[in-house]
Parts: sequence; structure tokens; C-alpha cells
Amino acid sequence: MFTNKKRVEYHIELLSTFTATPNQGVTRLTYSAEDLKAREYIKEKMIEYGLSVREDGLGNIFGKMEGIKNDKPSILIGSHFDSVPNGGAYDGTLGVVAGLEIAAIFHENNIKPIYPIEIIALVEEEGSRFGGALMGSRGMTGLIEEEDYQHIKDENSISVIEAMEKIGLDFTKNKYRDPSTIKAFLELHIEQGPILEEKEITIGIVDAIVGLTQLEVTVEGRAGHAGTTPMNLRDDALVVASEIISILPEIAIEQGEETVITTGRLQVYPNGANVIPEKVIFTIDLRSSNEEDIQQAHNKVKKLIESKNKKQIRTSIKQHLYMPPKALNEAINKTFKKNCDKLDISYHSMNSGAGHDAMVFSDVTDVGMIFVPSKDGLSHCPEEWSDAEHISQGIEVLFETVKELAEV
Repeated sequence: MFTNKKRVEYHIELLSTFTATPNQGVTRLTYSAEDLKAREYIKEKMIEYGLSVREDGLGNIFGKMEGIKNDKPSILIGSHFDSVPNGGAYDGTLGVVAGLEIAAIFHENNIKPIYPIEIIALVEEEGSRFGGALMGSRGMTGLIEEEDYQHIKDENSISVIEAMEKIGLDFTKNKYRDPSTIKAFLELHIEQGPILEEKEITIGIVDAIVGLTQLEVTVEGRAGHAGTTPMNLRDDALVVASEIISILPEIAIEQGEETVITTGRLQVYPNGANVIPEKVIFTIDLRSSNEEDIQQAHNKVKKLIESKNKKQIRTSIKQHLYMPPKALNEAINKTFKKNCDKLDISYHSMNSGAGHDAMVFSDVTDVGMIFVPSKDGLSHCPEEWSDAEHISQGIEVLFETVKELAEV
């Protein structure tokens, strides 16, 4: 095997220390101090492995290995390096580290690709700071208008532009990547589910990625004294929000076909123990492998929310993201399978229930994605873990596939 298992483990472990929540998982929000430390490390390693480094107008990082025919489009390899709050060390980060390891293998073995190869580290895939998710890849592919960034703000009303400037990034740089400059995008990721572990299979080859929509719902009522306002005279925004949230699971179950709905963030104002809530903002994450089910469930959710409007209660909905289900490239998947057989590594074809940058790139280039098992199926939590041997085997499959695409 070409992969240096200890080096891969070291990268993952070190990057996990760039967190705002030591001993409570990885919290690395986009354009934070932790983001800055991680990006400095990633760029340092890219340079060490002989790559030329640049950042675009969103802070996406690119490390380029020149090709023998450098006018050819690049093979992009990577993932994101932001995290959810109190998340794990592997989600996203593994894909970036896999790209770094492949660059190191090419560099150390003096392998010269015909097509150029770029290792990429993407921002704000999770949407944990600015909402909407997949911002780095959506920005690269032109799905976000330039003027929209000033309106994309975090919960403290700090815009993308302001946050970038704070850590020294240049928002005025070009963000859009011409698809003609990309030959393919490859992403290695942890499964984030239990299937591979249960089947005792090392590699998951992703056929398709689930579609998803993310909504932000605001319920406005009237504040009042918790002790002096009679129950029948209250316009409690939190009670109404709770009524909505409690029905969401029923909508998902009724829709069926693996439809899931989650409320993961809830903000209550003024958030006082003795004050009737006057405003509640919460999120809805709706996913399905079938686009029609997403649309139908979304319409049901919208009707439910609108039904709560009355004299002193007002509701509103913002859609931060919509991505339909995406099929990945069959030819690349055949190459993955061939290389798994060549390396005597077990594999299983499957769909992804989580969204990934790969689904964005699938609209503009050929995309391939592979999974390695997640211990107990856990992800987005401090307990997230994947075995180093499985990771190494995943990188080997990726390396062999990159060589074919790069015509080594």
C-alpha cells in the first residue's frame, strides 16, 4: 500500500485540535479563529507536498499539482473542513486529508500525471454558521449571486463579507470556477450511518445522493408577564412553534419513501424565564431520495405553518437551500469497483442519506464518491470515529482511480 496510515491519522488528530470546544467534540465554524488555524495547516501541507496554493473569493483552498499537459482540465479531490457544533473529527476533514495523502504519494514517488490534479478544501458545507449549507461548492458553481453574500449573515448578524475580512480573506477574488476547467470531482467521506459496519464491508460506492431542503421558520406573537397574563389571553410564539414542530414527524412518516424531517436549531426571544416568548426562529431540514416526495412534504409543511396565522400570531418561511436528489457518474463508479476488486477490498453500492458537496459538482462535472464505515453509525457528534485501516483502504481505492483519470 502507498498510503502512510500514521501520517493520515496525525493529520486528522491535529486538525481536530482546531476547535472552539475542547473535550466536547470539534466545533470549527467557517471564518472562525479555528477555521484560520486549520486553513493555515492545510496550506502548509499542500506546499510541503509540492502543490501551488491559492484561495478563491470564498476562502475555498486549492492545491494544484501541475500536469504534463497543464492546459487540460483538473481532477478535483477533497471535501470540506468546517464542522457542525460539537461534531466529530472525521466528517469532511477525512476527504481533505485523503486529498493531501494522495498529493503526498504522487510527490514522494515522483509520479507525473498527464492531467493536473487539485486538492480542495471547501468552506461552509454544513451551513452551521450561515445556514443554507454547501456554500463553498455552490459559490464555485455559480449557484449564489455575488450580491447575495452581503445578505447571508450568521446569528450575530455578521455577513459573509465581514467574517472573511476579519480573518484576512479577500472576498473580491473570483469565486466562480469554469466547469470546462474540471475533469472530475472525487470525494472520500465517512458513511455517517450503520450500513457498511453492519455488513462488514469496507467501501461504500455512492450511486446517488438524497435531495434536501432547509427552511427557516419565524413565529411572532406578543411578549407578556409570565405571572400576570391569563392563559386565554396569551399569544405565545413558543407554544405555536412547538405545535408545528410536534407534527413534522407525522408528515415525514405519512410521506414515507425514506422521507425525514428534522428541527435542529431553535431560538427563543426574549428568552427570559418569566417572559412569554414573543418570537421563535427554528429550522426545518427535509430530505428524501425522491424529488416528488420532497416537494409534497414541503407543501404539507408550508400549509401547516400558514394554518397557525391568526390575529396576533404571524408566521413566515425562508428557504435557504434546495437541492434535488443527484445521481453520480456511472463510469467513475465502475472504476471504483474495478479498483476495489484489484486491491481485494470489499464494496457495496449504496445511496447517501446525507448531503455533500459532491451533489453540487454533479451538475457541472463527472463525480464519484466513496464511503468508509462509521463506528456504530455515529456522526455529527464527538463519538464519530472510523478505523484507520478502513480509511487507508479507501485512500488506496481513490488513489488508483485518480491515476486512471489523470492518465498516469
